Amino acid sequence: MTAAGTDPSAPQADVRADERLDALKAAVRDTVMKNAEALVALSRRIHADPETAFEEHRSAALCAQLLAARGFEVTAPAHGLETAFRATIGSGPVTVAVACEYDALPGLGHACGHNLIAAAGVGAALGLAPYADELGLTVRVIGTPAEERGAGKALLLEAGAFDGVDAAMMVHPCPFELADFRSFALGTLDVTYTGRSAHPSLNPHEGRNAADALTVAQVALGLLRQHLPSQWRVHGITTAAGTSPNVIPERATATYEIRALAAEDLRELRQRVEDCFRAGALATGCEVTLEQPEPDYLDFRGDAELLRLWTANARVLGRAESVERPPFACTDMGNVSHVVPSIHPVLDISGGACGPHEPEFVAAAVSPAAEQALLDGAVGMAWTAADFAAARTAGAAGAEAAPSV
Repeated sequence: MTAAGTDPSAPQADVRADERLDALKAAVRDTVMKNAEALVALSRRIHADPETAFEEHRSAALCAQLLAARGFEVTAPAHGLETAFRATIGSGPVTVAVACEYDALPGLGHACGHNLIAAAGVGAALGLAPYADELGLTVRVIGTPAEERGAGKALLLEAGAFDGVDAAMMVHPCPFELADFRSFALGTLDVTYTGRSAHPSLNPHEGRNAADALTVAQVALGLLRQHLPSQWRVHGITTAAGTSPNVIPERATATYEIRALAAEDLRELRQRVEDCFRAGALATGCEVTLEQPEPDYLDFRGDAELLRLWTANARVLGRAESVERPPFACTDMGNVSHVVPSIHPVLDISGGACGPHEPEFVAAAVSPAAEQALLDGAVGMAWTAADFAAARTAGAAGAEAAPSV
């Protein structure tokens, strides 16, 4: 006799479902590899023509055009940003978003490897496209400008680009392999001091030295650092402080960044840092203007289920075992992770020889190791999306079949 509420055929059904998923994942990988030449070419073209934040017109167009040619419904520009795009395929009940970054660093080019991020994201979507409906997926590719400066994903999140998304993902090149990426929360601050110009010998008493105001603030910040938690960071540059030594500077400007382990800490840190800049104004008789030029970047919080699926798939692909690292960077993907289950694995492309934002990383981003990481990242994300959809579909089916109490 069979116990009430049980189905003796269920184990066989589970086996058949697993075999079907394995076959679909093999087909997904084959599709990515059939597009390998186009994906590598996409990465190299973006790399050779670096465009900085909110100026990535050609890079975004290259990604969007390749997706459109493979049957995606493409909207460009999208969500109020000229260099954002949105590409969709499939009509399954589970929506997975793949983020493509493509902005470069001023003066350095693609020293953060965003050419690889864009191509890997496009590759994951191309791999899933023929099987999206069978997998129960709606695949959404979001071209996300201005990660290096401007918090493009925060703006896109506010504009609804991630509405209805069940999971979001991207990969990032690095000098080591890391699945459970964690980041600092980041805030930015633009500072402008306005003083009064005068001759430094004839009538210095009539001047109000804006450069001195900035110096006072920098001294205050240096003293403040002793009393900050070890995970909090304050760093910045002077962008203007006079034009001639025989003119008391009437204007001085600086750009600063603040970092903390959690978004909740930024409010306190920002207040203390701003007080240091106000002190410079008070001490010198200048006026100060403090502006936040972009949304805060929130700390990244990886989803446990997606991390488990990614890690298993990365092992099948032969990627190196993940290391453990404390937060070491910031990303606007953190903002997405506070709203949508997300992952942001990093893939080793340099063997530790160099890292992001170093000049040597520009060459590393078009190396053979980088292009293998591109393809592995594309397959790994596509497989993770497939596994995620299968688990969600099976969970929904189980909930429907459960007997009422």
